[in-house]
Amino acid sequence: MAITSLLAMLNGIAGAAAAEALFNLTSPALEDGNRLPADLKCVRDGGDGVSPPLAWAGAPEGTKSFALIMHHYPRGTIEGRDAPSQYWLLWNIPADTRAIPRGNPGSIGDEGSDKDGNFTGYTPPCSPGAASHEYTITLFALAAAPETLPHRDSSAVDWAKMTAALKGRVIAQSSLTFRN
Repeated sequence: MAITSLLAMLNGIAGAAAAEALFNLTSPALEDGNRLPADLKCVRDGGDGVSPPLAWAGAPEGTKSFALIMHHYPRGTIEGRDAPSQYWLLWNIPADTRAIPRGNPGSIGDEGSDKDGNFTGYTPPCSPGAASHEYTITLFALAAAPETLPHRDSSAVDWAKMTAALKGRVIAQSSLTFRN
């Protein structure tokens, strides 16, 4: 989903443009718009299947917490009509956090359902055959922690519950998009 349309959906407004310009999500392993490095692919495709390292700067004043969503729209789904496939749902990231290491070994934040709804945590991209899909990781700076989400990992938290919990709390957001 486009950055401004997701922000508008979650906030009901398209504000925070100045904060958004300063808030910047990066990764030492991913370049925005490029392909996923081989070592970060799913195990089937020769990677180690762990989450990429992420870092951010410029969190706006008033940030009380961060949340993160990684998603992609599978073939046959339509952005704005259908829910995307969720690959990582992460909330309750402390406001003083500025990076998540590769694989999130410290279990920063609380994690929601994997792509298939069976477990919690990160699902590595594993595009079938020669297909190439676009994936987006979006980090949200929140004015308040999402109160309707549990303070623990929960496979009951999916895209719909996560985005509903963020509604009205987003101060700014920043995204990275890559292909696999």
